[in-house]
Amino acid sequence: MERRDWSLEALEEFQYLDSLDDEQKAPALAKWVSKYLSDKDISKIDLPKDKLLQLEELFFKNINFLKSFRDKQREELSKLRDLKKFLQN
Repeated sequence: MERRDWSLEALEEFQYLDSLDDEQKAPALAKWVSKYLSDKDISKIDLPKDKLLQLEELFFKNINFLKSFRDKQREELSKLRDLKKFLQN
C-alpha cells in the first residue's frame, strides 16, 4: 500500500508540474526526477493500468518538452554570446 501511495503521489505531482509555465516547468521536472526516480527503479511504480498510461503519456510529453526547452536555451545562449562578441568589438 505504501508503494501505491508513493506512486499516486508521484503521478499527482507530475500532473501538476505539467501545468506549469515553461520557465518553471523545466527546473521543477528536474527536482521531480531526483525526488521520485534517482534512488528508485522505475519498476517500483505501482499504478493501475489507466494511471500508468497517464504517467507514460506525461513522460513522453515532458521529454519532448525538455528537448525543445533545451534547444531554445541553446539558441538564447548563442544569441547572448554573439551580442557579447559584438559589444566587445
